[in-house]
Amino acid sequence: MRILIAEDDLTSRFMLSAVLKKDGHEVVETTNGPQALDTLLKSDAPRLAILDWMMPGMDGLEVVRRIRAMPSLLPPYIIILTTRGGKADVIAGLDAGADDYLAKPFDPGELRARIEVGRRMIRMQERLTAQMQELREAVDHIKTLQGIIPICSFCKKIRDDEGYWDQVEAYFSRHSEARFSHGICPECLQKNYPECADDVDGQEGPT
Repeated sequence: MRILIAEDDLTSRFMLSAVLKKDGHEVVETTNGPQALDTLLKSDAPRLAILDWMMPGMDGLEVVRRIRAMPSLLPPYIIILTTRGGKADVIAGLDAGADDYLAKPFDPGELRARIEVGRRMIRMQERLTAQMQELREAVDHIKTLQGIIPICSFCKKIRDDEGYWDQVEAYFSRHSEARFSHGICPECLQKNYPECADDVDGQEGPT
């Protein structure tokens, strides 16, 4: 997983990066708030970020606030890292929009555990987003089938959105999960195969 580290202290940044790389993560490093914000606004932004609270240019909480103000289907999972460990500070960080909180000096085991929580949340979010997309596509199909569908008065072919004429079963097979079997209704049987229609009528009895 690609993880952003935004930390101006060289020692802390090196230790964070070493632990994450050892666990197989790809690390993107920045040293101040504006750099972190720019990185998180890119189309290929890391899905998880560890932001130091106190940074030059813009603190971590302000970065979080600006990111949360942006509409996004897949917002990043953000962990705030700081020496402030008081309850009021934790509440302030979470209220700003952070997903989790890690105090300095951090314990590598605790860091790994919180990263794993973030990974699970990100995977769940991605699955939900995919399901929402499937639902939107299904609704679009339903709207298509509920709209006005041009149909030939003679051959009963249907005109699709691109102007081509298709058999009814071909059109509905593409726009739904319906499957078709073919038969002959009594009227068409009488019209096209009258000799067979008489035989069928003779075989039918009361039910």
